[in-house]
Parts: sequence; structure tokens; C-alpha cells
Amino acid sequence: MNYGFVIDARKCIGCHACTVACKSENQVPLGVNRTWVKYVEKGEFPNTRRYFTVLRCNHCAEPPCVGICPVEALQKRPDGIVDFDGRRCIGCKACAQACPYNALYIDPDTHTSAKCNYCAHRKEVGLQPACVVICPQQAIVSGDIDDPKSGIAALLSAERTVVRRPEKGTSPKLFYINGDGASLDPLQAPPQQGYHWSEQSRGVGHFAGKGKGAPAIEKSAHETPAAGPKTRRVYDIPSKGAVWGWEVPAYVTSKAVSAGIFLLFAALVTIFGQQLPDAMQWGVLGVSLVSLALTGVFLIKDLDRPDRFSSVMLRPQFGSWLVRGGLTITGYGAFLVLWGAAKYLRLPVLEQMALLGSTIFALLTAVYTAFLFGAAKGRDFWQSPMLLLHMLLNSLLAGGSFMLVLGVFSADAAALLQLLRMVMAACFGLHIAVMLIELYGKHPSLSAERAAEIIRGGSLKNQFWKGSFLAGNLLPLLLVLLSDNPLLLLAAAILGLSGVFFTEKVWVLAPQRIPLS
Repeated sequence: MNYGFVIDARKCIGCHACTVACKSENQVPLGVNRTWVKYVEKGEFPNTRRYFTVLRCNHCAEPPCVGICPVEALQKRPDGIVDFDGRRCIGCKACAQACPYNALYIDPDTHTSAKCNYCAHRKEVGLQPACVVICPQQAIVSGDIDDPKSGIAALLSAERTVVRRPEKGTSPKLFYINGDGASLDPLQAPPQQGYHWSEQSRGVGHFAGKGKGAPAIEKSAHETPAAGPKTRRVYDIPSKGAVWGWEVPAYVTSKAVSAGIFLLFAALVTIFGQQLPDAMQWGVLGVSLVSLALTGVFLIKDLDRPDRFSSVMLRPQFGSWLVRGGLTITGYGAFLVLWGAAKYLRLPVLEQMALLGSTIFALLTAVYTAFLFGAAKGRDFWQSPMLLLHMLLNSLLAGGSFMLVLGVFSADAAALLQLLRMVMAACFGLHIAVMLIELYGKHPSLSAERAAEIIRGGSLKNQFWKGSFLAGNLLPLLLVLLSDNPLLLLAAAILGLSGVFFTEKVWVLAPQRIPLS
């Protein structure tokens, strides 16, 4: 069996019976939807036409939400249905970032992810999904697409169908007959102004009960008028907003400090042959461990079900980069403690082995987030091949900023400070170049270009140009190049660390302001 859906747009009348039936059958709370109908209008009055498009989970043959889930809360069943188990979900919201179709939401009652599951409980007793049964026009057809005798297979054979975002490689099994391009592609009819349910003061999903609505999807600052009739969306569900908020850039920053300072320490000792004072070495260890602990705090703070955090280690899905990252951080922490113990007990052989292990895990800790973001297929901007170098440089800058502070307060560290200044200047310069390439270089899709545009000239431009580029990179670059004054070096360190946070903040927020449906 291989279950799928066909939506016949020739028949849909936009009555929302499917939405209501789905809510009733699955007890879906207010403000969130498993299936919904989007309205798009084309033309100018009186020559206009309204298109109705039913949107929901695509039950992909290669579902990215399943691969990114750290606790196997999402599974692809043998019959092709992509189902979920809310009892396992930890509320990390990674599945929402991985889904290119905006199908997942956070249930405001259970604080766990949910979506259309093909009414699996009905299929198991031989019934059709509730939306199929209720549709007055029989515009929704379900069934086994591998069975040549089924109605859905006959439709797929006889009619020309389209799917949403085939370029993502997910092989979606939600097919549209006479699907309208402007309705299926959110960037052809982007949010331009308020429309019914475009805002909701009570908050949606992840934001429910928090006293604020979800941040609005941002329209393009330099929209180019499309050829053909004027196109606009006039009815849609509320925005789910940026579900990864400040906690994620904070965790990336603290992780960068922990990994970066040890990487620099290892490089200074092994490559440059520097002999660091014992007090400074213990300072490196302390900063690494404290910032690594903060990383765990921010990770747990970001979860909508922090009480289930232990599931990441007790019931892991090893293909998820969230699990791999958790194991990497754990291994890094263990090697740091081993290095500190060997140093304290004066066991030089064990100390060298622990130093090597800590260095390897520090490097992995610095860069694994690039692979995690890369697994979020719904956000094209994070698919940049430069992201690995971006994360490594941010780690070196964050760790180097703390290393500068330790150097300023260490005795007989003048030669070390001179070397650190040159290393940091190189890192700042390279980081500026990488950021500009990511923002002004060729992007693989319009969604990625729109995210870069939001950073360059949209709502995040002040945080980027003032907080990240000018204060967080250019100014500290000039300070470490032109002065060896301890106070100015401390200022450069503080600015450099804040620059890492602002950079990560805009890199995390911008792609989430691009509509996926």
C-alpha cells in the first residue's frame, strides 16, 4: 500500500467542510489546522477569479520531518502514511523547519507537534479520512496510488497533476488537478496586507497563551510586479511565525564560545608552540565548561516540552542531527572533564590524549549546527554551502573574544596577545567576507534570496548592519589591528561576542519570515 491524496481544484468550492470535519474528527484546537483552504484572487474587478486550494501534509515518500525528529515522534508507516506520536514529542519544532509545506504546528493544548495523519485511526478500520467523506463535491480523493484498480490511481493516470515544491526531493503524495501556480507557490501571492485570519491576537500554536501573536510573515521590500493578472491572497490561516526564537541563537553563541576557545587554545599550543600560563589554561577549561552548560540550558529552554528532554538520550533517533549534536556535546564535555582531571593529577600521557579528544570534539561541536540547519529543508537560506565555514568562524570569533579577555588579565601574556590579535583580525576579516558572499552571492532559490533581502534591507537590517556588521565585526577588527591597549582589546572582545549573537540571530530569524504555504 502507498496512500496518497488527489485534490481536484476543478471541483473545490472553498466551503471549508474539510477543515471543519478534520477539526471535529481529530479534536484540533482553535487557531491551528491540519487541513485548510487558501483563497487567491487574480485580476481586477470586474474581471476577477478566485481560486481555492486545499493545503495539508503531503505524506512525502522521503519525509524530511521524520529524518530531523530526534525522538522518533514522527514515523513513515509501511502504508506510506506519515504519522506522529504526541507522547514522544519534545516540542523542539525542528520538524516545522524541515517541512517545506508548512504542514506541522504546535498544539496549544499539549505543546507537541501535530499535523494531518491521513485519519490513520479511521483507515485502520476501513474508513476514509474525514475530509474525504465530508467533501460535497468529491474534490478530495484518497487511496492506494500503487493499486491500479483504485480511483486515485485512475485519476493520476488520466489527468495532468502537479505537486508542491518538487525541487525539494521529498516526493510528495498530495497531487493537484488543475492546481493554480499562484496558490501552490506562496511567493507568487505573498502576504501584502491584512486579510482574514492574517493576524490573531491570542497567538498561534507555539505562541498560544504567551500574550503575543506570532510574528507576521514579511513581504518583499523590493517586490517586482509579476507579469499577467494581479494576484493576491485573500484568505489564509494565521502565520505560525518564527518558532525558533532568541533561544536558538543564544545556544549557538554559547556553544561557539565553548568550542571556539578550546580550538584556539589547542592551535596556540600545538601549531604556534605557545606555552600558556597554568591560570590561563584553567580559565580556558572553566569558560568551556560553563558555556557548554549554558548551551544545555538554552536548548532545554527552547523546547515546548522541556520535561521530556531526557528522551533525546534515552530514546534517540540517531539519524537526526539534534541527537548527533547532543551526543557530540556530551562527548566534548566528557573529554574536557578528562583533560582537566589529567592536568590536575599530573598525568601527561592522559592529558595529551584528552587534549586530542577535546580538540576533535570541539571542532565537531563548532560545525554540527550547519548540518542541523541543512536538514531543515523548508528553509532554503540555510542550505548555503558557506554555512559550515560560517559556523566555524563564529566559533573562533566567540572563543577568541573570551581568549582575549583571559590574555588581558594574564601576566606575561604580551607575546600571546600579539598573536591573538593577528588571529582574530584574520577571523573577523574572513567572517565579513563570508557574510557578504552569503547575502550578495547567487542564491539557489527565490526563497533564499528573499531571506537575504530581509537581512540586507528588510526588518532585520538594523540588527545586521549595526549590531553584526559594524559593531560586531568591523569595529573590533579595527581595534585588534590598530591597538594593543588592554581596555580597547576588552572592548573588541565584548563587541566580537555580541556580533556573533546578532549574526546568528538574523541568520535564524530571516528564513522563518518567508511563507511556506
